[in-house]
Amino acid sequence: MEKFDVIVVGAGLSGLAAALTLSGKGVEVLVLERGDYPGAKNVTGGRLYVNPVREFFPDLWPDAPLERFIVREGFALMAKERSVTLEYSGSELGNEPPQSYSVLRARFDRWLAEQAESRGAMLLTKVRVDDVIRENGGVAGVIAGGDELRANVVIACDGVLSLIPEKAGLRSPGSPHDYAVGIKEVIALDTGVINDRFGLERNEGAARLFAGEVTRGHFGGGFLYTNRDSISLGIVIGIGGLVGRASPPDIPALLDAFKARPEIAPLIRGGATVEYAAHAIPEGGYRALGKLYGNGILVAGDAAGLALNMGVTVRGMEYALASGCLAARAVLKAREAGNFRTETLSLYGRLLEESFVLRDFKSFQETPAVLANPRFTNHYPELIGAVMKDVYAVPAGPKARLYETIRKHMTLKEMWSVFKDLKAVSKI
Repeated sequence: MEKFDVIVVGAGLSGLAAALTLSGKGVEVLVLERGDYPGAKNVTGGRLYVNPVREFFPDLWPDAPLERFIVREGFALMAKERSVTLEYSGSELGNEPPQSYSVLRARFDRWLAEQAESRGAMLLTKVRVDDVIRENGGVAGVIAGGDELRANVVIACDGVLSLIPEKAGLRSPGSPHDYAVGIKEVIALDTGVINDRFGLERNEGAARLFAGEVTRGHFGGGFLYTNRDSISLGIVIGIGGLVGRASPPDIPALLDAFKARPEIAPLIRGGATVEYAAHAIPEGGYRALGKLYGNGILVAGDAAGLALNMGVTVRGMEYALASGCLAARAVLKAREAGNFRTETLSLYGRLLEESFVLRDFKSFQETPAVLANPRFTNHYPELIGAVMKDVYAVPAGPKARLYETIRKHMTLKEMWSVFKDLKAVSKI
């Protein structure tokens, strides 16, 4: 019966980061991927913040197939008939080395897998893991396609709906409120056209997030990222808000309506959809994290719930890379000790605590509850849009003063509600 030092389940960013860290160090690593190739079934908006993980893989970035470095940030509140957009383009965003890039996962993940394989990791695709092998109160391998594959340690990196942590007894099934569903298109456009439409030069990129009417007031939002010769466009909507509804929204129809908006349609005009995908996304934050280690098992990336919605930024890829690397470092220490039990693998938890990963999650642990306030998605876009409509309106007669214009929309009751919402936002 075949036995490996480490079996990594899932060839996404966390799994490949683990394999990359372990390979070349005398460790026999097997990576099992359900998709046709690494990145085939991975869906993400498409933005990687490199700064937090730059030192984890210092030799990786010069040759990595990254798309554009982001120099323009945008956030838009969309009402039914208008929108208000805040754009930021600080000069520091263009400084070397750039803090973030747009990424196409199908391209990036395949390249990362090649790096791991070149260092000695073994990768098998089109393999579905059905269960874990449990022995002596711990995990001793996995069952894949009816075959038993044994290992000293299993690292579960098989995505947000991973069943491995449940089968290993590390967590219970999550709540619908801990997840969202994302749907995304990659729209091919000429590089010069993208640069002209977004005011970019060379390999500069733009990122925009949208809230409000894009999800018909449901928790969630839209996103747009410019790649070298394409645009990644999509929406994310919370699953918890859809449970029990007699007529939940048609999410593909919401995406079509988003594409038809006057703020979006001119940006993608003439483009051809070359990729269409949908996927579940972790949304629960710190309070939804389960136990991330046990006897013979570690959990990383989306399988661990390590994606974080911070309101104006949504992050996940750097948490996946970091957690995969830290899981591998814990395995290397356990290998030195010859002990793969919980007490030794708990080093992984300490490494996460000391890193930016769990420090971020603790800092923003109140964010999911704050963002769940329906006023942020169905009230404020309309309110702010109405105020701005009157601010910029020039009537035939005399124009009202700015204070009077704003006060028309802001009753004392409304002002009190805004105050309470701002107080809640202070927790973010």
